Amino acid sequence: MNLPNRITIARIFLIPVMMVFLLVDFNFYPNPIVWHSYQLPYNQLIAVIIFIIAASTDGIDGYLARKNNMVTNLGKLLDPLADKLLVAAILISLVEMGKCDSWIAIVIISREFAVTGLRQIALLDGKVVAASSWGKVKTVIQIVAIIAMLINNFPFVFINIPFDIIATWAAGLITLYSGVDYFIKNKSLLNLSRS
Repeated sequence: MNLPNRITIARIFLIPVMMVFLLVDFNFYPNPIVWHSYQLPYNQLIAVIIFIIAASTDGIDGYLARKNNMVTNLGKLLDPLADKLLVAAILISLVEMGKCDSWIAIVIISREFAVTGLRQIALLDGKVVAASSWGKVKTVIQIVAIIAMLINNFPFVFINIPFDIIATWAAGLITLYSGVDYFIKNKSLLNLSRS
């Protein structure tokens, strides 16, 4: 249980804490942050801070593991699992809150599990499916879209630009494209799995 794995596990434990702040209705919450016509409940502010911390640990644990030669099988299993759990949990919560279309959440979550399955097939054949450039773009846009939804489209709400909706659609479409791209580039693995 090295430091990178501890960071990954901490990311997993942050997920239910974040969901509590998003979904549990506490009567003792103070009044929301109000600025002109903009409102942001404190529970959403706390949730977005937790989400940013959790999302940022993804790069930290991987960097530390590679830099200090601490890459382990446990880390290879837990790191992508933690990422999928974080994204799935926050998207399901946002659908529940009425901030995200369910089809976008379904597309993103389905893609994550499909690519994870593809990677498992590759591992069985002794191969590694490396992260593509589209996969990295997808991750960044997903994080931006999620944060925009959590902070109620701040600051774009003041200039009537639905940035949160635009970013969410972009995240859904790029996620779908990157998933198709993974399968096209690694179709030989699917042929091998049939034999």
